[in-house]
Amino acid sequence: MNYIEYGKQNQETVLLLHGGGLSWWNYREAAKALSSDYHVILPILDGHAGSDADFTSIENQASEIIRLIDTRLGGKVLLLGGLSLGGQTVLEMLAQRKNICQFALIESALVIPSRLTHTMIKPAFGSCFGLIRHQWFSKLQFRSLKIKKELFEDYYRDTCSITKTNMIAFLQANSLYAIKPSIADCGAKAFVLVGQHENHAIKKSAAIIHKAIPGSKMQVLPRMHHGTFSLNHADAYAKAIRQIIADK
Repeated sequence: MNYIEYGKQNQETVLLLHGGGLSWWNYREAAKALSSDYHVILPILDGHAGSDADFTSIENQASEIIRLIDTRLGGKVLLLGGLSLGGQTVLEMLAQRKNICQFALIESALVIPSRLTHTMIKPAFGSCFGLIRHQWFSKLQFRSLKIKKELFEDYYRDTCSITKTNMIAFLQANSLYAIKPSIADCGAKAFVLVGQHENHAIKKSAAIIHKAIPGSKMQVLPRMHHGTFSLNHADAYAKAIRQIIADK
């Protein structure tokens, strides 16, 4: 598994998992802000630009990152964080290994499976995937995501690097993911974040996650859209991580 590191000289590790269709730069600014005190690892999810393997499943991705933690980090990290597909992967890691981290920060993760969405993904991308490489089309997509304009070049470059097969695979996995019952045994102190302007399914998912993880806390972020907290407000995101750890 490929990953980017910041603050390697520090002992306590924060590991952050980017959203689907993005890459490690999702957390680049937050990682820089945290690197003075923490060892920050930004894995590149399978099937994404810069990865070393095709995407197979959220379950396999979670197992792979757990192996990385076992081999490189002594079997546990201080904090796991993730956005969307990355947030689903964090949830799966918590379900697979209850003591994998002390704190967990889950942003905008979907846990309500939709067979209809799953069925529509392949034909939809079959007809329009080629447009992704056109900058004008990519700009339209980017604008709809409400991501700050400074990240467009990263977004465009890396979206163009994702294969059609991988794009369909991780979008379909995202559409069918359901939280596992074993997460009830999770030993992490979990924080669930959702934007005020996210769709109903994501908001309802946040409530489901909050209920499923004992002792978790949930926060609705005013004026935020899907993923815009970590992507557009890196300093505030890093500050939130510091506060979570400080309140232990």
